[in-house]
Amino acid sequence: MAQVRKTTHSRKSGARKTTRRTKTSTARRSTSARKSTKRAAPKRWSQRVTKESDALDLKRGVFKQTSPTKIAASLKRSAEHSSRRKTGAYRSALSMLTFYINRAGRTLPKTQRTRLEKAKVELKRAFGRE
Repeated sequence: MAQVRKTTHSRKSGARKTTRRTKTSTARRSTSARKSTKRAAPKRWSQRVTKESDALDLKRGVFKQTSPTKIAASLKRSAEHSSRRKTGAYRSALSMLTFYINRAGRTLPKTQRTRLEKAKVELKRAFGRE
């Protein structure tokens, strides 16, 4: 039988580095691993929603118009002729207008914000909901 040879010298502690894993380092690693597996959110998702949602088929540049009455009229026309909406025309038009205002947030100029808020009132009037 072969004999197992025992070593008499002790190992130096610096010869081999051992890393201790703590809960925080393991958690950090798993978090970073999770981040890399997630898909990045597409840029300008609100723009995609405006174009491809089932709410309305909007006319191009409808929110850039200068008159609140014209904005409301265009939204009404789009809502009534849309084949993709899932609810009433008034509700679809108002939700799309509110969506645009909310997504623009602080970057929306004050003049345009007031114009769009007036367009809400005009939209109510156009649908006879006042």
